[in-house]
Amino acid sequence: MNSSKHTELANHAWSVADLLRGDYKQSDYGKVILPFTVLRRLECVLEPTREKVTETVARFADQDIDAAHFLRKASGHSFYNRSDLTLKKIAADPLNAAKNLQIYVAAFSENAREVLDKYEFSQQIKRLDGADLLYKVIGKFTDLDLHPNVVPNHNMGYIFEELIRRFAEQSNETAGEHFTPREVIKLMVNLLIAPDGDALTVPGAVRTVMDPACGTGGMLSAAEEYIRSLNPDATVEVYGQELNPESWAICRSDLMIKGQDPEHIAFGNSFSDPGHGREKFDYLLANPPFGVEWKKVKDEVEYEHKNLGEAGRFAAGLPRINDGSLLFLQHMISMMKPVDVKGGGGSRIAIVFNGSPLFTGAAGSGESEIRRWILENDWLEAVVALPDQLFYNTGISTYFWILTNRKAPDHKGKVVLLDARDQFQKMRKSLGDKRKELGEQHIADVTRLYAEATQVAGDPEHPLHAKVKVFDNEAFGYQRITVERPLKLRFEVTEETATALAAAKPIQKLADADFFVAAVRTLLGSSWSKKSDALVALKDAVVGAGLLWPTGAPFAKSVRDTIGVRDPEGEVQKIKGESEPDADLRDYENVPLGEDVEEYLKREVHPHVPDAWIDHTKTKIGYEIPVTRHFYVYEPPRPLAEIDAELKALEAEIQTLLGEVTE
Repeated sequence: MNSSKHTELANHAWSVADLLRGDYKQSDYGKVILPFTVLRRLECVLEPTREKVTETVARFADQDIDAAHFLRKASGHSFYNRSDLTLKKIAADPLNAAKNLQIYVAAFSENAREVLDKYEFSQQIKRLDGADLLYKVIGKFTDLDLHPNVVPNHNMGYIFEELIRRFAEQSNETAGEHFTPREVIKLMVNLLIAPDGDALTVPGAVRTVMDPACGTGGMLSAAEEYIRSLNPDATVEVYGQELNPESWAICRSDLMIKGQDPEHIAFGNSFSDPGHGREKFDYLLANPPFGVEWKKVKDEVEYEHKNLGEAGRFAAGLPRINDGSLLFLQHMISMMKPVDVKGGGGSRIAIVFNGSPLFTGAAGSGESEIRRWILENDWLEAVVALPDQLFYNTGISTYFWILTNRKAPDHKGKVVLLDARDQFQKMRKSLGDKRKELGEQHIADVTRLYAEATQVAGDPEHPLHAKVKVFDNEAFGYQRITVERPLKLRFEVTEETATALAAAKPIQKLADADFFVAAVRTLLGSSWSKKSDALVALKDAVVGAGLLWPTGAPFAKSVRDTIGVRDPEGEVQKIKGESEPDADLRDYENVPLGEDVEEYLKREVHPHVPDAWIDHTKTKIGYEIPVTRHFYVYEPPRPLAEIDAELKALEAEIQTLLGEVTE
């Protein structure tokens, strides 16, 4: 079946929109067209075995046993319908169309009925019946020939995906939540699967593909299509999980329509209720929602992190509560197949992120620890920077992360950064925030550059050398050092310091606090360069007033901190013989991993502040992947003379135009 036939059939289904116009918003057309397309396809698929199923229903009618197994066997599929109704019969009786359609839908097996329920199909039936449109819509679909001998499973997938695409475009204000642009998926799948091209052409190849945020299933379909393009006889099993009921229903429908097992698409939250247990997969890919908080599953995720450790999915760390992107990645890593002793097995992962997971979080934070875990295990193969404005619901820059636990020998211990930000063409008409798209040539060029990345990076003469950089894993690590400087004070009694002394809690707790402060105030205008001299003078004033000099560390610290004033030329304060650090002067430096921090201190800090030192007890290891920094190219500002000349030319042009107006 050629693409024009796909389009013709999709157009027939979408022509129902003409009936819906006025009673439905454009963005709601898909809520009718998609479930009716599913219903018509299921009917066409079941038609050859309808009589056999009806006979089986009659045979078990009076027996108190679950006949589901026998009905599936009779239908020859994973689903069936016990009714003798058809859409054609229902359309022929307009007055009872709603009642009969409800009976017909209820007669489907639970797995098919569950899909239609997620579309809220019963509500659509009532709404269409109330608008006197139901029998007309049913009549339209009875004319749509979706029998498997006319539209094979694979081709039906194309038709359904075309309808999904149209639905997404009609409701583009929310399209990004459940629909990733097709050309973005194609490039992603290329980068994920292309390196395994030779292995996939082997006869009898079997591969499993998983998407834990599968939406309507576009990525799963594209991955299956790519593998079959390399080997038509390959067995491809797709799996997924989706939280949105409508998207889940669309994805599950897609699998039923193509003859795949719909039970492979789990419903629910991938973090709190993973639908595929401890199963492992050959390929995992996802476009999880950007910047979505995981507060609703906080208890479950934190429990797994704290109590299951390495046996769980989130041992490496937890990101901040307002962005669960890195939780998806850890979840996917937990489903990678292990590599056997001969180097076989293993998995590949591709995921779409915004810029945040690359660098958000300082050393020691959850995000940094997750990046550290990934890089130290040598799983990150590449990060690909994409053009902005590629997605329907966001114009921000996005990135592919490609991971694997079976890197090629020349790739071990290394990460490729690839700059594809200029690989796009402007769209003639924007869709939401999507104003750019990847053309076929762009996809081919990036795929080829990815395959040749290490060679291109090593060849300064290559025309695309500046677009690829290869780094050792350790290059993304750094030591977060704490640079301390000594606390230097002079001591004085002024109105300001005396007021601060009176407000200090240890002083306020004294039985004779007011008299104590009054005694100190007799020294107003006095100052001392050394703490010992200041304390002697203060003590003499207090005792001279007939009071006892209090004792205790809190009291002593309050006096020092309130009477002491920071002074670059002041006395260095000591604690047990060591210089006391000044918290106000504390600074932090990121030192590349592997570099001697003391040497760094001597070279970069001591020329400016010779008395600084490093508090090694506070040093932390961090990891970040500053992609844009590595591809930054300095562009000098335009010469002032050039700007001045341009301004004068514009002024002259304005004067000319004004002259024409006044003539």
